[in-house]
Amino acid sequence: MTLYLRILGYLRPYLGVFLLSVLATSIFAALDAFSLVLLVPFLQTLFADGGAGAGATDGVAGPLDGLMDQTLGRFVDLSAPPAEAMQGIIAFLLMVFLVKNLFDYLSIYLVALTEQAVTRDLRDGVYGHLLELDLVFFGRTRVGQIVSRLTHDVEQVRTLVTMELARIVSSLFGLAWVIAFMLLISWKLTLTALVVLPGVFLIWGPLLRRVRKGDRRVLDLAGEVNSHLQETLAGIRLVKASGAEGHERGRFHGLTQEYFKTFVRTARYRALSSPITETLGAFGTVIVLWYGTRLVLAGGEFSGEAFIGFLALSMKLYAPVKYLGKLPAIIQPGIIAAERAFEFLDAPVEIRDQPGAEPFAGIEGEIVYDRVSFEYRPGERVLSDVSFRAPAGSVTALVGPSGAGKTTLVDLLGRFYDVTQGRILVDGTDLRCFTISSLRERLGVVSQETVLFHDTVRANIAYGIAGVGHESVENAARAAHAHDFIARLPRGYDTLVGERGTQLSGGERQRIAIARAILRNPPILILDEATSALDSESERLVQEAMERLFDGRSVFVIAHRLSTVQRAHQILVMEGGRIVQSGTHEELLAQGGLYGRLHSLQFQTDGGVGEPASGRM
Repeated sequence: MTLYLRILGYLRPYLGVFLLSVLATSIFAALDAFSLVLLVPFLQTLFADGGAGAGATDGVAGPLDGLMDQTLGRFVDLSAPPAEAMQGIIAFLLMVFLVKNLFDYLSIYLVALTEQAVTRDLRDGVYGHLLELDLVFFGRTRVGQIVSRLTHDVEQVRTLVTMELARIVSSLFGLAWVIAFMLLISWKLTLTALVVLPGVFLIWGPLLRRVRKGDRRVLDLAGEVNSHLQETLAGIRLVKASGAEGHERGRFHGLTQEYFKTFVRTARYRALSSPITETLGAFGTVIVLWYGTRLVLAGGEFSGEAFIGFLALSMKLYAPVKYLGKLPAIIQPGIIAAERAFEFLDAPVEIRDQPGAEPFAGIEGEIVYDRVSFEYRPGERVLSDVSFRAPAGSVTALVGPSGAGKTTLVDLLGRFYDVTQGRILVDGTDLRCFTISSLRERLGVVSQETVLFHDTVRANIAYGIAGVGHESVENAARAAHAHDFIARLPRGYDTLVGERGTQLSGGERQRIAIARAILRNPPILILDEATSALDSESERLVQEAMERLFDGRSVFVIAHRLSTVQRAHQILVMEGGRIVQSGTHEELLAQGGLYGRLHSLQFQTDGGVGEPASGRM
């Protein structure tokens, strides 16, 4: 019940609009049933000249006579000659149909308005919460599953909250009005028609659990198909270079085949609702025909015209009953989708501002890592007892083999994760005492895999900075050695860079990232393998651009190429999540150890250790 109330909570802001749609639906249902009741006076008038139904008027129940007098009788003189009365009845029927369809249109429009507003709010809510979640969440959740829940699952919830809810209301009102008019004609026949209803509503009990389980599996597999597709497209270059098209095709076919089998199996159970309820409805109709003809043939108690009108109403009775009977199966995909969407909404934001957190203004003294340890998962340490000092304005280089914990170490500085043990101090203040937003505003990151969005060059350089002018963007681009190639682009700074910057070369993307960092003017700068994937000329330009960033900033450089870190104020050598050596380039060479071995591997020539041609960082 809590889940249902939570789902309906998204309807609350638009309750007024939805209630108007309910009112329109109720009026439509009433007029729809009433239009069938009008068959009775129509047929009575048609046969009033001595035909098959002559004298049948007296056989119509008193309440129905009263209804006709208060409605049709106010517009049509039923005592007039049959031809004249028929014209009036037909005109009245036409008016009823016009008004009925006007309210049908109003109901459909208001439901569409509500459902799109609910979809927008739910999707915005899930997306907004995702942006607040920590990197740990994204490390354990596949992107395809996230996309699937934001698109397919939210669409299922929209259908449940508005479209199916509107159909439920419409069916209930339709059922209520049909039964009400049927009772006006004959309460005995009405009870006969209703005898099969309990069976319709109970028929889905044994199947509901299987349908629910199947729907959850279908949605999970949809996310897996989405994830596989995204991974393959993101790594399409590797797929082709490895000749792995057949392998990937087989994996994808396996997923789609499992999705197909699960969907069909669930649909098989769900499909049972229609023939079962249809059969029960047929039994109900047979019972009505049998008992109704007995009443008509008995004479006097019930007229043929009234029986035909009742039969028309009974046909309307089973449509909403059929829908309501299979409702538990119909709403299951929406319920499961809501559970999956709420799993993301309920995912805890573990890194938050502490009460009384202060804005981060910058660094005047030093950054201190004090016995810092970190675990992504309990019991699996990535960093162990790391301690060092980085004075303001200094360059600290992190080197070591892959998996040593270098990137994790600097991620802690931006509070993308929080330390498991120990603390990080800035000018003697724990990093956790600053607001997260102000800390990250003062942090610049240039990584090996430059992130560019499918937007203009200008928007990518100014990303995350509000109200920046073109002159500032251009100055940053010039400082990053990026202005010249940007000016040669088809539309200059207004050129779209393509998805993930595919319209640009690696060096061009990297220089745009550096221009972005220059424009932010951060006191703390992190360079994570910023030149490792570039050719020599691009690396030279990027390094020249980066050197402009170093002045007056506290810089952390992660690099495999030791030639880029030789002029760092201190070099931290990491292995297995620990700092095993520290010092300047010359000091570490004198010590030997891991740094000496790494240096020898990179610069060994003719059996000796040589220096690289360039001393740039």
